[in-house]
Amino acid sequence: AVVSTQSGHYGRGHGKGDIIREKDRCRQCMGKKVVRERKILEVHITKGMKDGQKITFSGEGDQDPEIEPGDIVIVLDEKEHPVYKRNGSDLAIEMNIKLVESLCGFEKIITTLDNRTLIVQSFIGDIIKPRDVKCIMSEGMPLLRDPFSKGKLIVQFNVEFPEKGDIPSATLQQIETLLPPREPIEKKPEMEEVMLSDYDASASAHQAYADDSDDENGPGGPGVQCRTQ
Repeated sequence: AVVSTQSGHYGRGHGKGDIIREKDRCRQCMGKKVVRERKILEVHITKGMKDGQKITFSGEGDQDPEIEPGDIVIVLDEKEHPVYKRNGSDLAIEMNIKLVESLCGFEKIITTLDNRTLIVQSFIGDIIKPRDVKCIMSEGMPLLRDPFSKGKLIVQFNVEFPEKGDIPSATLQQIETLLPPREPIEKKPEMEEVMLSDYDASASAHQAYADDSDDENGPGGPGVQCRTQ
């Protein structure tokens, strides 16, 4: 079918365009030359993709007879995991172990992101100190260009020490005989002996605030002013 159009101005806006006679107008778009269409795009997430990475669908944006269609850009927003933290191609977790485990070894079970079960082993003599960092090779994120290769799983250790009173004094004395000896010091008469106390950070902050208030108010206390004569 041949559609007859006429160029001219539109009303008071003086815009130029084509006028399509009513009888020739498309019944779907009513002469607007465009129709609204709902289209489902399937987004494929490749293993190893990162937060903020973009996936572009070329030419899938809004279309107009006079304008070249644009692109639709999908930006990935990576959701945080409660256990694993991502660092590039590596994954990181924190692991809590007891003092006996840090000294005498342990076996710990962890579940990977793809629901595999790993048994993490440490043997007697592998002393692990608080905040030590170890790694497990090839248990991190898949590499984007090589999904069969993976980064590292980084494990940071928190060593849980016994609470005061958990171990009897007699047992502590026995443990001391098994550990390397303490380093002796040479005491001199001018030295002073002091005791350690438990530290309360919140109480210290409150005291610092009170001290600052006293400094601002001066020795006369709040509300005290000098009289003029």
